[in-house]
Amino acid sequence: MKIIKPPHLKKGDLIGLISPASTPDNLERINQGVKYFERLGYRVVVGKNVGKFRGYLAGTDEERLHDLHSMFAHKDVKAIFCIRGGYGSIRLLDKIDFNLIKKNPKIFVGYSDITTLQLAIFQRTGLITFSGPMAAVDFAGEVHPFTEEVFWKMVTSTKPFGKFHNPDNQKINCLTKGKANGILLGGNLSLVVSLLGTNYLPKFDKSILFLEEVEEKPYRIDRFFAQMKLAKIFDKVSGVVLCNFTDCEETDPNKKTLSLNDVIGDYFENFKKPVAYNLVYGHINPKNTIPIGVKALLDCDKKSIEILESCVS
Repeated sequence: MKIIKPPHLKKGDLIGLISPASTPDNLERINQGVKYFERLGYRVVVGKNVGKFRGYLAGTDEERLHDLHSMFAHKDVKAIFCIRGGYGSIRLLDKIDFNLIKKNPKIFVGYSDITTLQLAIFQRTGLITFSGPMAAVDFAGEVHPFTEEVFWKMVTSTKPFGKFHNPDNQKINCLTKGKANGILLGGNLSLVVSLLGTNYLPKFDKSILFLEEVEEKPYRIDRFFAQMKLAKIFDKVSGVVLCNFTDCEETDPNKKTLSLNDVIGDYFENFKKPVAYNLVYGHINPKNTIPIGVKALLDCDKKSIEILESCVS
């Protein structure tokens, strides 16, 4: 597959905002995101159907798909930022015009439920996308300096990004030893699992798999890992990076449970490939941005993760 890097973002460029999953309960956060981008010197266009509700969805499938397609077709839009995650992105996959996306490569940003879109786009087009901050989540209200520094460097600079760092000098740790080269693939664990058995999941051969999760009990994390193991995903990857698993412990003291660390240990303590953990990324703020599809080096001997190339052209 030929990898496509989107053109880098410059001040004055037009950013498109869409809601391919859910709509924020507080619509004012969308306006806050718009104002933030404008303060930085960018122009903003909001999708026609942004702000709509259909239960937990941001409008009908057709409405959300329309905004996705229209932003990729819009010649002046240079980057597409998702407003939030939630639910429903996977419903769009069999309706997406991937040729449109391939012919109009642009920066595409989101995380959580947006994982399904990003992995499908990479599988069908080879376009690098960015698992990172969203307009009404991380760029609304008080924006953390660490989050914005990492993100804007990644989408505006044509130089290799280099090594990941955590905020507040938090260390990246490792469960196993060794080094691995590969392209970064992954995102939200449950959404990666939701694509197993479909034609929208990239091949994980010689990749570095990164995963995060939120509000899933240890028994569900266990089930997700087991499914990935049985699907031979862990056999194919060159290494694994476990990021933030937020609120993923059992809170009922009367329930018998394994801890999250127990579950992770069962699958990865004796893994024959390098496994890192505690890269600050996921349903937290501040966070790193992780580009999907770029070459990286995972060095568990030096406890480092390094992007070896530029993420944009």
